[in-house]
Amino acid sequence: MPRPTKEIIRLATELGEKTPEQYVPEDRATFSEFREAVNFGLIRCAERDEDGTWRVNAWFKKCILAGFRLGQNCESDGFTRTSFFDKQTLPTQTIHLTSKVRIVPGGTSIRDGVYVGQGVILMPPSYINIGAYVGEDTMIDSHALVGSCAQIGSRVHLSAAAQIGGVLEPAGALPVIIEDDVMIGGNCGIYEGAIIRRRAVIGSGVVMNGSTKIYDVVNAKIYTREGDVPLTVPEGAVVIPGTRPLDHPFGREHGLSISAPVIVKYRDEKTDAKTALEEALR
Repeated sequence: MPRPTKEIIRLATELGEKTPEQYVPEDRATFSEFREAVNFGLIRCAERDEDGTWRVNAWFKKCILAGFRLGQNCESDGFTRTSFFDKQTLPTQTIHLTSKVRIVPGGTSIRDGVYVGQGVILMPPSYINIGAYVGEDTMIDSHALVGSCAQIGSRVHLSAAAQIGGVLEPAGALPVIIEDDVMIGGNCGIYEGAIIRRRAVIGSGVVMNGSTKIYDVVNAKIYTREGDVPLTVPEGAVVIPGTRPLDHPFGREHGLSISAPVIVKYRDEKTDAKTALEEALR
């Protein structure tokens, strides 16, 4: 009989606090239970409170780090029957027809210890790393990456070559959060715990991290990371790549500029029509 979720959390927390010399053979079984609980969405790296604040479960990431230390390199077969060499504690996840996930052939990999909701479509090649959460009816396009512990909502579209950064250390650092109904354009990069609120649209080529400033020309505001408050793209914002002059004598002399994502509008019916997921592909 499976353990209650609270018991798995307790065991995972204890495992994450151990040092390598304290490990015992039963710890691998605990880590396997932990991965299974993540697969079923019973536990996750970060959770959203009623006020919209996201909080990280540091014990979750500490347990994953313990899983790396517990494992030794071995030869395994992924679900695509391609051999690989990695820690035996970090296998690929077995996906069945009953999972109601569509994986198009061509080289996609999903670690065990990832929640993949029903109706998700994975185009090749794409990769989802351990600890991540991918909500229902999301599409992950070709060459897209969902990094370790990243949280992807429902009905999200990660376009081709989008990179959603992962984070395991420090354990208390918030992972990248992509809320429901977000559109991430091709060749985007979202890193360092940025939060993209629901229904936002990130245009192709936008890159943002903890040091990025986002310029909202609609509301005449600048969004930045402030201490422990992560960089946050507002709900429904439409962000495109922009530039701003480099405020330095050498920069002014040579006409240099640096990247500056710009909010040019907020989502409307016209935006919805352009960003709708293609139902024919389902």
